[in-house]
Amino acid sequence: MSAIVPISVLLLIVLLILGISVPASFFAAVLYLLAAGHYDPSALMPYSYSRLSSYVLLAIPLFVIAGGVIEKSGIGARLVDFVNLLIGRIKGSLGIVAVASCALFGSVTGSATATMTVIGSIMWPRMDAAGYNKGKSAALIASSCLLGGLIPPSSLMIVYAWIAQQSVIACFLAVFVPGVLMTFMFAIAYFFMVRHDTGMTVMEKLPKPEYRAKLKRAGISFIPAAIFPVIILGGIYSGIMTPTESASVSLIYALLIGFIVYRSLNLKNLGPMLVNSAGTIGVVMVMIFMVMMLSRIYITENLPDSMLGLINSVSQNKYIVLCLVNLFMIVVGMLMDDVSAMLLAVPLLLPIVDAVGVDRIHFAAIVAVNISLGCVTPPCAPLTYLAARLSNTPVAAMMKPTFFLILVVWIPALVIVTYVPQLSTFLPHLAGR
Repeated sequence: MSAIVPISVLLLIVLLILGISVPASFFAAVLYLLAAGHYDPSALMPYSYSRLSSYVLLAIPLFVIAGGVIEKSGIGARLVDFVNLLIGRIKGSLGIVAVASCALFGSVTGSATATMTVIGSIMWPRMDAAGYNKGKSAALIASSCLLGGLIPPSSLMIVYAWIAQQSVIACFLAVFVPGVLMTFMFAIAYFFMVRHDTGMTVMEKLPKPEYRAKLKRAGISFIPAAIFPVIILGGIYSGIMTPTESASVSLIYALLIGFIVYRSLNLKNLGPMLVNSAGTIGVVMVMIFMVMMLSRIYITENLPDSMLGLINSVSQNKYIVLCLVNLFMIVVGMLMDDVSAMLLAVPLLLPIVDAVGVDRIHFAAIVAVNISLGCVTPPCAPLTYLAARLSNTPVAAMMKPTFFLILVVWIPALVIVTYVPQLSTFLPHLAGR
C-alpha cells in the first residue's frame, strides 16, 4: 500500500470533522488520489456507473419518495394517538409511545430523519406540555428514530445487500429481531430514566364506554396505515414482490392514503416534498458514485489486506477481531451519516470478517447496529444535533441521557448482536435464505 492512501483517509477525516459535507469530503479524497496516484478517471468512472446501474438500488429513490409522502400523509399523528390510548396512563408513557411510534413509523419509511421529523414534531410538544425533561425526550427520540434502519424495510440494508452481494430479504430478516429487541430495551431504559422525575402528568383515566369509543375511533383511523407494513413486508417475505417492487407499491399505497383516505396530501404540499426528495436522492446517488471510486482505489491499493494484517498483528481470535471491527465502525459512524459510513466501511471490512469466518448475513446486523450507534455518539453525532435543533433543546442537556442510552441500550445490544449470531441468522435460515 502506497503512502497516498493513509493521507487520503486522514484528509477525509479532517474534512468531515471541519464540517464539510460528506459528498464534498469524498470528492476531495478522490481528487487527491487521482492527482497523487496517477489513476485514470476514464477507468474509474465507468466502474462506478456500472455499480450504480443496479435494479436493487432503484428501491432507494422509491422508498425516499414514499417516505416523503408518508411524512405528509398524517400517518404519524394517527399512529401516536392510537399507541397513546393503549399505554398512556403509565408514568413516562409518552416516552414509551415515542419509542413504539418511531419503531412502527420507521419500519414504514426506512428513514431516521423522516421518523424524527414526523414523530418528534408530534411528541416533543406533548412531552413538554406534560412536564417531561426536554433533554431526556430529545435524546430518546434521537436514538429511537434509528430503529427504522433496523426494522425492515430498511434502506440501510438495501445498500448493505448491494455491497455484500447478499439477498436483500435475508438482510431484512437479519436485523428484524435486533430491531424489536432494541425497541423493548429503549422503552425499559426510558422508564428507569424518568422513574424519579417529578411534575410529569399522565393521560386522564376515562370512563370505560368513553375510552372504548375513543380507542375504536383511533383504531379505525389507524387501520389504513397499519395495513401498510403488512402489505409491504408480507409481499416481500412471501416472495410475491421483490424489495424494489415493494418500494413501488409502498409509494402508490402512500399516495392513495394521503390523497383519498386521510386527504392530508394535495398538489400544494406534494410539489415541495418531491423537490426535497429529489435533492436527497441526488445526494445519495452522487455519494455512492464517489465512494465507489474511492473504495475501488483503496482495494487496488490493498487497504483491506493492510487492515487485516494490522488486526492480525494484534490478535487472530475471531471475537477480538470483531471487537476491533466494531471500534472501527463506531469511529466511522461518528464522522458521517449512516449510508456514507456503510458505503465506506463495508467494502473495507468484508475481507476481514470473511477471513475470520463471520457470516455476511450476521455481519449485516452488526453493521446496522454499529453505524446507527455512531449517528448518536459525539463528537459528530448527526442525529443528536438534529434532534437538538428540531426540539429546541440545548445539546448539553442531551449529553447525559444520550450517554445513558448508549451505555444501557446501544452497547449491550451491539455486544449481543455481535457475539450471539443466532439472533441475526435464525430468521434468514428459517426462511431458507
